[in-house]
Formats: sequence, structure tokens, C-alpha cells
Amino acid sequence: MTERATTRIDVIKDWVLAKNEGRTDVAPDEDLIENRLVDSLSFVEFVFLIEETSGVEIDLDSLDINDVRTLDTIEKRFLSH
Repeated sequence: MTERATTRIDVIKDWVLAKNEGRTDVAPDEDLIENRLVDSLSFVEFVFLIEETSGVEIDLDSLDINDVRTLDTIEKRFLSH
């Protein structure tokens, strides 16, 4: 893992923590959706953040929800290029 990738995933992790008062950490393999760290109201904003952070355009119509369930999968799918 590169320093650049670590920095970018930290941006996403910090956003999740800011949206969830009282949380101090998110495990890399924690399911963000199942654990309601990203809810339906913030999902589009979350995907936009991933786009902005990764530089990868994400088509919501063809998005595989499993690609954004954990910080690990987000990093592998969108931040490892």
C-alpha cells in the first residue's frame, strides 16, 4: 500500500467518523452500510466523496454495492490505481 493510498482512504474514514458522532474509529473490514455508518440519506454524498478522492467516475446505476461496503473494498476498488 502506498502512502498516497493511505492518505486518500483516511479522507473517507474521516468523513465516516464525522457523520457518526461518538465513533472514534472504523475498522477496515467493518460493513459501513450494515452498521449504518453510511445511511441512505448520505449515500450519494458518500459516493461523491469517493469519486472526488479517487478521481474515478462512479455510475450509480451500475455500482456494485459491495464495492463500497468497507474501507478495505473502497481502497481496493477505487484507490489502488
